[in-house]
Amino acid sequence: MKLEVIIASTRPGRLGDQIGKWFADYAATHSDFEVSVADLAEINLPLFNEAAHPMTGVYAHDHTKAWSKRIASADAFVVITPEYNYTMPPALMNAIDYLNREWKYKPVGFVGYGIAGGVRAVQAEKLIFANLSAMPVGPTVSLMGVHRPATETYVPEERHEQAADKMLAELTLWAEALQGMRSRVVS
Repeated sequence: MKLEVIIASTRPGRLGDQIGKWFADYAATHSDFEVSVADLAEINLPLFNEAAHPMTGVYAHDHTKAWSKRIASADAFVVITPEYNYTMPPALMNAIDYLNREWKYKPVGFVGYGIAGGVRAVQAEKLIFANLSAMPVGPTVSLMGVHRPATETYVPEERHEQAADKMLAELTLWAEALQGMRSRVVS
């Protein structure tokens, strides 16, 4: 099964790319998932610009078609997210809004970071994903107080790895359980 790790922050000097690298490497060696990283800073989706509603699956732009193919091929997701103004980064909301059925019946885990561990961003993201028929899992990795400059290398604590193990186990259970539903999604 394929796990897509989505790095939500696009801000220069962000710490999300380091946390995303740690989590992707960790997941690759501590789970049965084939891991891929979707860094929204590199993907660089413009502000949503499709004429047709995402529910139609009719995409005019190459960037949307590529994003759709990438998300459709995943069996599960983990969002690496900071908290901006008490909610999710706008680049993540934009990336979510581009698609609809590609998210359906797939579990989503979260690694929140920042002064408050990204808790409010994760809560907002869980609501959005649930309304798209994705399955937000309960166990979350909360990197409370992690907001050091990006010039310092992020090093996880043992408790963060333990939380990652719980989340990966839950993602695996849900991804396997939802396979039948995913196979029935009309394209």
